[in-house]
Amino acid sequence: MAKERIGIMGGTFDPIHLGHIEMAKAAMAEAKLDRVLVVPSGNPPHKTGITPAEDRWKMVCAACAQENGLEPCRVEIDRGGVIYTVDTLSILKENYPKAELFYIIGADTLMELKNWRSFQQVLQLCTFLVCPRAWHYTPAQLNDERKRLTEMGGSIVMMTMEPLDASSTDIRADLAAGRPTPTLPVTVREYCGVKGLYGMQRRIDQADEWMDKLFAALTAKRFAHTLAVAHTARQLARTHQMHMRRAEIAGLLHDCAKCLPLKEMQAICRLHQLTADEALIESSNLLHSVAGAYLAASEYGVQDPDVLHAIACHTTGQPQMTQLDMIVYLADKIEPTRADYPTLNKTRLLAQLSLEKAVLYSMEGTTKYVKKGGKALHPTTLETIQWLRSLPQTNN
Repeated sequence: MAKERIGIMGGTFDPIHLGHIEMAKAAMAEAKLDRVLVVPSGNPPHKTGITPAEDRWKMVCAACAQENGLEPCRVEIDRGGVIYTVDTLSILKENYPKAELFYIIGADTLMELKNWRSFQQVLQLCTFLVCPRAWHYTPAQLNDERKRLTEMGGSIVMMTMEPLDASSTDIRADLAAGRPTPTLPVTVREYCGVKGLYGMQRRIDQADEWMDKLFAALTAKRFAHTLAVAHTARQLARTHQMHMRRAEIAGLLHDCAKCLPLKEMQAICRLHQLTADEALIESSNLLHSVAGAYLAASEYGVQDPDVLHAIACHTTGQPQMTQLDMIVYLADKIEPTRADYPTLNKTRLLAQLSLEKAVLYSMEGTTKYVKKGGKALHPTTLETIQWLRSLPQTNN
Protein backbone atom coordinates (compact mmCIF):
# COMPACT_ATOMS: atom_id res chain seq x y z
CA MET A 1 0.00 0.00 0.00
CA ALA A 2 1.32 3.43 -0.96
CA LYS A 3 2.18 5.80 1.86
CA GLU A 4 -0.24 8.62 2.56
CA ARG A 5 1.20 11.89 1.28
CA ILE A 6 0.52 14.64 3.82
CA GLY A 7 1.31 18.29 3.14
CA ILE A 8 2.08 20.70 5.98
CA MET A 9 1.58 24.44 5.73
CA GLY A 10 2.74 26.29 8.82
CA GLY A 11 2.55 29.98 9.54
CA THR A 12 1.31 32.68 11.82
CA PHE A 13 -1.81 33.14 9.64
CA ASP A 14 -2.40 36.60 11.07
CA PRO A 15 -4.81 36.48 9.31
CA ILE A 16 -5.06 33.54 6.93
CA HIS A 17 -5.81 34.70 3.38
CA LEU A 18 -6.50 33.37 -0.11
CA GLY A 19 -2.79 33.33 -0.94
CA HIS A 20 -2.33 30.68 1.76
CA ILE A 21 -5.37 28.74 0.61
CA GLU A 22 -4.42 28.78 -3.06
CA MET A 23 -0.82 27.79 -2.27
CA ALA A 24 -2.02 24.77 -0.26
CA LYS A 25 -4.48 23.71 -2.96
CA ALA A 26 -1.93 24.10 -5.73
CA ALA A 27 0.68 22.11 -3.82
CA MET A 28 -1.88 19.41 -3.11
CA ALA A 29 -2.72 19.13 -6.81
CA GLU A 30 0.84 19.37 -8.17
CA ALA A 31 2.48 17.05 -5.62
CA LYS A 32 -0.54 14.71 -5.50
CA LEU A 33 -0.98 15.12 -1.75
CA ASP A 34 -3.80 13.33 0.02
CA ARG A 35 -4.38 16.29 2.33
CA VAL A 36 -2.70 19.39 3.71
CA LEU A 37 -2.46 20.12 7.42
CA VAL A 38 -2.77 23.88 8.00
CA VAL A 39 -0.79 24.54 11.17
CA PRO A 40 -1.13 27.96 12.83
CA SER A 41 1.81 28.79 15.10
CA GLY A 42 1.20 28.97 18.80
CA ASN A 43 4.17 30.91 20.14
CA PRO A 44 6.53 31.55 17.22
CA PRO A 45 10.12 32.36 18.23
CA HIS A 46 10.56 35.13 15.67
CA LYS A 47 7.38 37.18 16.06
CA THR A 48 5.78 39.32 18.78
CA GLY A 49 2.47 41.14 19.09
CA ILE A 50 0.51 38.62 17.07
CA THR A 51 -3.23 38.01 17.39
CA PRO A 52 -4.20 35.47 20.10
CA ALA A 53 -3.81 31.88 18.95
CA GLU A 54 -7.45 30.94 19.49
CA ASP A 55 -8.64 33.78 17.24
CA ARG A 56 -6.20 32.73 14.52
CA TRP A 57 -7.32 29.11 14.98
CA LYS A 58 -10.99 29.99 14.48
CA MET A 59 -10.16 32.02 11.38
CA VAL A 60 -8.12 29.13 9.94
CA CYS A 61 -11.01 26.74 10.59
CA ALA A 62 -13.48 29.12 8.93
CA ALA A 63 -11.22 29.66 5.91
CA CYS A 64 -10.56 25.93 5.38
CA ALA A 65 -14.10 24.70 6.07
CA GLN A 66 -15.21 24.75 2.43
CA GLU A 67 -11.92 23.47 0.99
CA ASN A 68 -11.64 19.73 0.41
CA GLY A 69 -8.34 18.33 1.65
CA LEU A 70 -7.35 21.28 3.85
CA GLU A 71 -7.30 20.22 7.49
CA PRO A 72 -6.62 22.66 10.34
CA CYS A 73 -4.15 21.22 12.86
CA ARG A 74 -3.56 22.43 16.45
CA VAL A 75 -0.21 20.70 16.99
CA GLU A 76 1.64 23.98 17.64
CA ILE A 77 -1.14 25.82 19.46
CA ASP A 78 -1.64 23.01 21.98
CA ARG A 79 2.06 22.63 22.75
CA GLY A 80 3.30 24.94 25.49
CA GLY A 81 6.32 27.19 25.19
CA VAL A 82 8.23 28.26 22.09
CA ILE A 83 7.94 25.69 19.31
CA TYR A 84 10.22 25.25 16.31
CA THR A 85 9.56 23.52 13.00
CA VAL A 86 11.79 20.62 13.99
CA ASP A 87 9.50 20.03 16.98
CA THR A 88 6.39 20.17 14.83
CA LEU A 89 7.77 17.76 12.24
CA SER A 90 8.94 15.34 14.94
CA ILE A 91 5.48 15.30 16.52
CA LEU A 92 3.74 14.83 13.17
CA LYS A 93 6.17 12.04 12.30
CA GLU A 94 5.08 10.28 15.49
CA ASN A 95 1.40 10.96 14.80
CA TYR A 96 1.59 9.75 11.20
CA PRO A 97 4.37 7.11 11.21
CA LYS A 98 3.31 5.57 7.89
CA ALA A 99 2.92 8.87 6.02
CA GLU A 100 5.33 10.81 3.84
CA LEU A 101 5.49 14.46 4.96
CA PHE A 102 5.79 17.44 2.61
CA TYR A 103 6.43 20.88 4.06
CA ILE A 104 5.09 23.74 1.90
CA ILE A 105 7.14 26.94 1.90
CA GLY A 106 7.65 30.04 -0.19
CA ALA A 107 10.83 30.38 -2.22
CA ASP A 108 12.01 33.18 0.06
CA THR A 109 11.85 30.76 3.00
CA LEU A 110 14.08 28.32 1.12
CA MET A 111 16.92 30.79 1.53
CA GLU A 112 16.34 30.96 5.29
CA LEU A 113 16.26 27.21 6.01
CA LYS A 114 19.94 27.22 6.97
CA ASN A 115 19.02 29.47 9.93
CA TRP A 116 16.32 27.16 11.28
CA ARG A 117 16.99 25.32 14.50
CA SER A 118 18.37 21.81 13.83
CA PHE A 119 17.85 22.41 10.13
CA GLN A 120 19.88 19.33 9.13
CA GLN A 121 17.45 17.21 11.15
CA VAL A 122 14.56 19.08 9.52
CA LEU A 123 15.91 18.09 6.10
CA GLN A 124 15.61 14.42 7.06
CA LEU A 125 12.04 14.69 8.32
CA CYS A 126 10.24 15.95 5.21
CA THR A 127 10.33 16.89 1.56
CA PHE A 128 10.12 20.63 0.95
CA LEU A 129 7.65 21.85 -1.66
CA VAL A 130 8.87 25.30 -2.67
CA CYS A 131 6.30 27.70 -4.12
CA PRO A 132 7.51 30.51 -6.43
CA ARG A 133 7.18 33.35 -3.97
CA ALA A 134 10.40 35.34 -3.63
CA TRP A 135 10.93 39.06 -3.51
CA HIS A 136 14.62 39.31 -2.67
CA TYR A 137 16.34 36.48 -4.54
CA THR A 138 17.08 35.66 -8.17
CA PRO A 139 16.23 32.30 -9.77
CA ALA A 140 19.96 31.52 -9.89
CA GLN A 141 20.32 32.12 -6.13
CA LEU A 142 17.33 29.89 -5.40
CA ASN A 143 18.64 27.13 -7.64
CA ASP A 144 22.08 27.27 -6.03
CA GLU A 145 20.54 26.96 -2.56
CA ARG A 146 18.33 24.08 -3.69
CA LYS A 147 21.41 22.23 -4.99
CA ARG A 148 23.34 22.89 -1.77
CA LEU A 149 20.55 21.57 0.45
CA THR A 150 20.06 18.56 -1.82
CA GLU A 151 23.76 17.69 -1.50
CA MET A 152 23.26 17.79 2.28
CA GLY A 153 20.58 15.10 1.98
CA GLY A 154 17.52 17.32 1.67
CA SER A 155 14.65 16.71 -0.74
CA ILE A 156 13.62 19.96 -2.40
CA VAL A 157 10.91 20.14 -5.07
CA MET A 158 10.29 23.43 -6.87
CA MET A 159 6.60 23.99 -7.64
CA THR A 160 5.40 25.68 -10.85
CA MET A 161 2.19 27.27 -9.51
CA GLU A 162 1.38 30.93 -10.08
CA PRO A 163 1.47 32.69 -6.69
CA LEU A 164 -1.41 34.91 -5.63
CA ASP A 165 -0.28 38.39 -4.65
CA ALA A 166 -1.53 38.54 -1.07
CA SER A 167 0.08 39.73 2.15
CA SER A 168 -1.16 39.48 5.72
CA THR A 169 0.67 42.73 6.49
CA ASP A 170 -1.18 44.56 3.70
CA ILE A 171 -4.50 42.99 4.70
CA ARG A 172 -4.09 44.16 8.30
CA ALA A 173 -3.44 47.70 7.05
CA ASP A 174 -6.47 47.56 4.74
CA LEU A 175 -8.73 46.32 7.53
CA ALA A 176 -7.59 49.10 9.85
CA ALA A 177 -8.23 51.70 7.13
CA GLY A 178 -11.62 50.26 6.14
CA ARG A 179 -10.45 49.38 2.64
CA PRO A 180 -11.61 46.36 0.59
CA THR A 181 -9.75 43.09 1.14
CA PRO A 182 -10.35 40.95 -1.97
CA THR A 183 -7.74 38.37 -0.94
CA LEU A 184 -9.33 37.79 2.47
CA PRO A 185 -12.09 35.16 2.73
CA VAL A 186 -15.47 36.69 3.55
CA THR A 187 -15.75 34.46 6.60
CA VAL A 188 -12.44 35.75 7.99
CA ARG A 189 -13.30 39.39 7.32
CA GLU A 190 -16.60 38.93 9.15
CA TYR A 191 -14.84 37.40 12.14
CA CYS A 192 -12.40 40.31 12.24
CA GLY A 193 -15.20 42.88 12.06
CA VAL A 194 -17.35 41.25 14.73
CA LYS A 195 -14.41 41.06 17.15
CA GLY A 196 -12.70 44.29 16.13
CA LEU A 197 -9.37 42.74 15.14
CA TYR A 198 -6.57 44.54 13.28
CA GLY A 199 -7.77 48.04 14.09
CA MET A 200 -11.36 47.48 12.97
CA GLN A 201 -14.12 48.90 15.10
CA ARG A 202 -15.64 46.11 17.21
CA ARG A 203 -19.18 45.66 15.94
CA ILE A 204 -20.63 43.35 18.61
CA ASP A 205 -19.93 43.96 22.28
CA GLN A 206 -20.46 40.31 23.22
CA ALA A 207 -18.23 39.05 20.40
CA ASP A 208 -15.72 37.16 22.56
CA GLU A 209 -18.41 35.16 24.34
CA TRP A 210 -20.53 34.63 21.22
CA MET A 211 -17.68 33.48 19.01
CA ASP A 212 -16.53 30.97 21.62
CA LYS A 213 -20.06 29.62 22.08
CA LEU A 214 -20.81 29.38 18.37
CA PHE A 215 -17.48 27.74 17.58
CA ALA A 216 -18.09 25.15 20.31
CA ALA A 217 -21.71 24.54 19.28
CA LEU A 218 -21.25 24.22 15.52
CA THR A 219 -19.21 22.19 13.07
CA ALA A 220 -16.46 24.07 11.25
CA LYS A 221 -18.56 24.22 8.08
CA ARG A 222 -21.59 25.51 9.96
CA PHE A 223 -19.45 28.07 11.78
CA ALA A 224 -18.10 29.31 8.44
CA HIS A 225 -21.63 29.40 7.01
CA THR A 226 -22.79 31.41 10.02
CA LEU A 227 -20.08 34.01 9.47
CA ALA A 228 -20.93 34.21 5.77
CA VAL A 229 -24.65 34.66 6.54
CA ALA A 230 -23.88 37.44 9.03
CA HIS A 231 -21.74 39.17 6.39
CA THR A 232 -24.45 38.84 3.73
CA ALA A 233 -27.21 40.01 6.08
CA ARG A 234 -25.16 43.09 6.91
CA GLN A 235 -24.60 43.83 3.20
CA LEU A 236 -28.28 43.39 2.36
CA ALA A 237 -29.25 45.67 5.24
CA ARG A 238 -26.91 48.33 3.89
CA THR A 239 -28.35 47.97 0.38
CA HIS A 240 -31.94 48.28 1.59
CA GLN A 241 -31.19 50.94 4.20
CA MET A 242 -31.98 48.75 7.18
CA HIS A 243 -30.23 48.53 10.57
CA MET A 244 -27.01 46.66 9.76
CA ARG A 245 -26.12 45.60 13.31
CA ARG A 246 -29.51 43.95 13.92
CA ALA A 247 -29.27 42.10 10.62
CA GLU A 248 -25.72 40.98 11.42
CA ILE A 249 -26.68 39.70 14.87
CA ALA A 250 -29.65 37.78 13.47
CA GLY A 251 -27.43 36.29 10.77
CA LEU A 252 -24.74 35.37 13.26
CA LEU A 253 -27.15 33.54 15.57
CA HIS A 254 -29.63 32.15 13.04
CA ASP A 255 -28.15 28.62 13.19
CA CYS A 256 -27.04 28.57 16.84
CA ALA A 257 -29.21 25.48 17.44
CA LYS A 258 -28.51 23.81 14.08
CA CYS A 259 -26.12 21.15 15.35
CA LEU A 260 -28.22 20.05 18.30
CA PRO A 261 -29.76 16.57 18.02
CA LEU A 262 -33.41 16.70 16.96
CA LYS A 263 -34.54 15.19 20.27
CA GLU A 264 -32.81 17.96 22.18
CA MET A 265 -34.43 20.63 20.02
CA GLN A 266 -37.79 18.96 20.50
CA ALA A 267 -37.32 18.89 24.26
CA ILE A 268 -36.51 22.62 24.30
CA CYS A 269 -39.56 23.46 22.21
CA ARG A 270 -41.95 21.32 24.23
CA LEU A 271 -40.58 22.39 27.62
CA HIS A 272 -40.96 26.07 26.76
CA GLN A 273 -44.07 25.64 24.58
CA LEU A 274 -42.40 27.31 21.62
CA THR A 275 -44.59 25.74 18.95
CA ALA A 276 -47.49 23.33 18.53
CA ASP A 277 -46.67 22.77 14.85
CA GLU A 278 -46.02 19.02 14.62
CA ALA A 279 -44.62 19.26 11.07
CA LEU A 280 -42.06 21.72 12.38
CA ILE A 281 -41.32 19.66 15.49
CA GLU A 282 -40.55 16.56 13.43
CA SER A 283 -38.06 18.28 11.09
CA SER A 284 -34.47 18.95 12.15
CA ASN A 285 -34.06 21.03 8.97
CA LEU A 286 -36.78 23.41 10.16
CA LEU A 287 -37.01 23.19 13.95
CA HIS A 288 -33.58 24.72 14.58
CA SER A 289 -35.06 28.12 13.68
CA VAL A 290 -37.53 28.13 16.57
CA ALA A 291 -35.08 26.47 18.96
CA GLY A 292 -32.40 28.91 17.82
CA ALA A 293 -34.53 31.93 18.61
CA TYR A 294 -35.03 30.59 22.12
CA LEU A 295 -31.29 29.99 22.58
CA ALA A 296 -30.44 33.41 21.14
CA ALA A 297 -32.49 34.90 23.97
CA SER A 298 -31.65 32.52 26.81
CA GLU A 299 -27.99 31.69 26.05
CA TYR A 300 -26.78 34.70 24.08
CA GLY A 301 -28.83 37.40 25.81
CA VAL A 302 -30.59 38.82 22.74
CA GLN A 303 -33.74 40.68 23.75
CA ASP A 304 -34.64 42.43 20.50
CA PRO A 305 -37.97 40.83 19.46
CA ASP A 306 -37.41 41.65 15.79
CA VAL A 307 -34.05 39.88 15.74
CA LEU A 308 -35.53 36.86 17.52
CA HIS A 309 -38.47 36.78 15.08
CA ALA A 310 -36.11 36.85 12.10
CA ILE A 311 -34.22 33.85 13.52
CA ALA A 312 -37.45 31.98 14.29
CA CYS A 313 -38.86 32.22 10.75
CA HIS A 314 -35.71 31.90 8.65
CA THR A 315 -36.48 28.32 7.58
CA THR A 316 -40.17 28.46 6.60
CA GLY A 317 -40.81 32.14 6.13
CA GLN A 318 -44.05 33.62 7.34
CA PRO A 319 -46.87 35.75 5.93
CA GLN A 320 -46.31 39.41 6.85
CA MET A 321 -42.55 38.85 7.02
CA THR A 322 -40.67 42.02 7.89
CA GLN A 323 -37.76 43.24 5.83
CA LEU A 324 -35.38 42.02 8.54
CA ASP A 325 -37.01 38.58 8.34
CA MET A 326 -36.49 38.58 4.57
CA ILE A 327 -32.88 39.69 4.86
CA VAL A 328 -32.00 36.80 7.17
CA TYR A 329 -33.97 34.31 5.07
CA LEU A 330 -32.16 35.42 1.92
CA ALA A 331 -28.72 35.70 3.52
CA ASP A 332 -29.03 32.06 4.53
CA LYS A 333 -29.79 31.10 0.92
CA ILE A 334 -27.29 33.24 -0.99
CA GLU A 335 -24.21 33.64 1.23
CA PRO A 336 -20.99 33.40 -0.79
CA THR A 337 -19.82 29.97 0.42
CA ARG A 338 -23.07 28.31 -0.73
CA ALA A 339 -22.60 25.53 -3.28
CA ASP A 340 -24.24 26.37 -6.58
CA TYR A 341 -27.89 25.46 -7.15
CA PRO A 342 -30.31 26.33 -9.98
CA THR A 343 -31.87 29.50 -8.55
CA LEU A 344 -28.84 30.85 -6.68
CA ASN A 345 -27.52 33.47 -9.10
CA LYS A 346 -30.90 34.98 -9.92
CA THR A 347 -31.85 35.07 -6.23
CA ARG A 348 -28.63 36.97 -5.52
CA LEU A 349 -29.45 39.47 -8.25
CA LEU A 350 -33.05 39.94 -7.13
CA ALA A 351 -31.96 40.40 -3.51
CA GLN A 352 -30.17 43.59 -4.51
CA LEU A 353 -33.33 44.95 -6.15
CA SER A 354 -36.33 43.71 -4.17
CA LEU A 355 -36.39 41.62 -1.01
CA GLU A 356 -39.97 40.51 -1.70
CA LYS A 357 -39.24 39.35 -5.24
CA ALA A 358 -36.08 37.57 -4.15
CA VAL A 359 -37.82 35.69 -1.32
CA LEU A 360 -40.69 34.71 -3.61
CA TYR A 361 -38.36 33.48 -6.34
CA SER A 362 -36.31 31.54 -3.78
CA MET A 363 -39.36 29.93 -2.20
CA GLU A 364 -40.81 28.98 -5.57
CA GLY A 365 -37.50 27.33 -6.42
CA THR A 366 -37.60 25.47 -3.10
CA THR A 367 -41.14 24.31 -3.90
CA LYS A 368 -40.00 22.74 -7.17
CA TYR A 369 -37.03 21.09 -5.50
CA VAL A 370 -39.10 19.63 -2.65
CA LYS A 371 -41.84 18.38 -4.95
CA LYS A 372 -39.24 16.79 -7.24
CA GLY A 373 -37.99 14.86 -4.22
CA GLY A 374 -41.51 13.62 -3.49
CA LYS A 375 -41.85 15.56 -0.24
CA ALA A 376 -44.37 18.12 0.97
CA LEU A 377 -43.51 21.77 1.53
CA HIS A 378 -44.25 23.12 4.98
CA PRO A 379 -47.70 24.78 5.02
CA THR A 380 -46.29 28.05 6.36
CA THR A 381 -44.01 28.34 3.36
CA LEU A 382 -46.97 27.79 1.02
CA GLU A 383 -48.89 30.49 2.88
CA THR A 384 -45.90 32.81 2.62
CA ILE A 385 -45.70 32.25 -1.14
CA GLN A 386 -49.38 33.13 -1.55
CA TRP A 387 -48.93 36.25 0.56
CA LEU A 388 -45.88 37.35 -1.46
CA ARG A 389 -47.73 36.78 -4.74
CA SER A 390 -50.49 39.07 -3.51
CA LEU A 391 -48.14 42.01 -2.95
CA PRO A 392 -48.23 44.70 -5.68
CA GLN A 393 -44.43 44.92 -5.96
CA THR A 394 -44.12 41.20 -6.75
CA ASN A 395 -46.67 41.34 -9.55
CA ASN A 396 -44.86 43.66 -11.97
